Amino acid sequence: MLETVGALTGSPWIYAVVALSVLLDVFLPVLPSGVLVITAATAAAASTTTVTAAAGEATRQVPSLLALILCAATASVLGDLVAYRLAWRGGDRLDRAIARSRRLTSAQQHLGAALSRGGGALVVIARFAPAGRSVVSLGAGAAHRKVKEFLPWSAVAGVAWAVYSVGLGYVGGQWLGAGWLGTAVSVLALFLAGALAALVVRRPAPATAAPAAGAPAGT
Repeated sequence: MLETVGALTGSPWIYAVVALSVLLDVFLPVLPSGVLVITAATAAAASTTTVTAAAGEATRQVPSLLALILCAATASVLGDLVAYRLAWRGGDRLDRAIARSRRLTSAQQHLGAALSRGGGALVVIARFAPAGRSVVSLGAGAAHRKVKEFLPWSAVAGVAWAVYSVGLGYVGGQWLGAGWLGTAVSVLALFLAGALAALVVRRPAPATAAPAAGAPAGT
């Protein structure tokens, strides 16, 4: 992948490929959109360093890190919104499909409670978890959560994920170069963040049962 993305470096097509991958991975979580964003940022950082260090050479076109962030974040929010709308209109068939999935049912319940409490940070955290973006977007739509409750948090999640992914690629490219080592270290950091996010999302909410009024103490 590093060689393929490297071949696209310097071409506007890199932004289209990144945007399309991020847009579609809400429906196909197996797409390596995070790896693609990191690889593009790593290539950009390493190319910038090489060009800067070479005195007298003409500066060649390299992907803009800011443009990569904007592409990834925008595509992330658009994908979330499409999945949310499709789930909203899914009707009984989608409701039955969600009911058959313990993971989707649990996520739908946790998300509804979190958004009702103003705790939409769950949407941001889930963006880093494997398939978390899909579960949250579909769950919010199926639960008919208001778009004003979901969309702002989706935007925050998209920007946070894009900045983190591009930042990893940039740091890896600056410190370790555009070889496989720099990309591998950055991708590992992305996977570790995803594993931590998955643990947080799956953690059950603490029970807050209150004693019935008038019940005798110590029984």
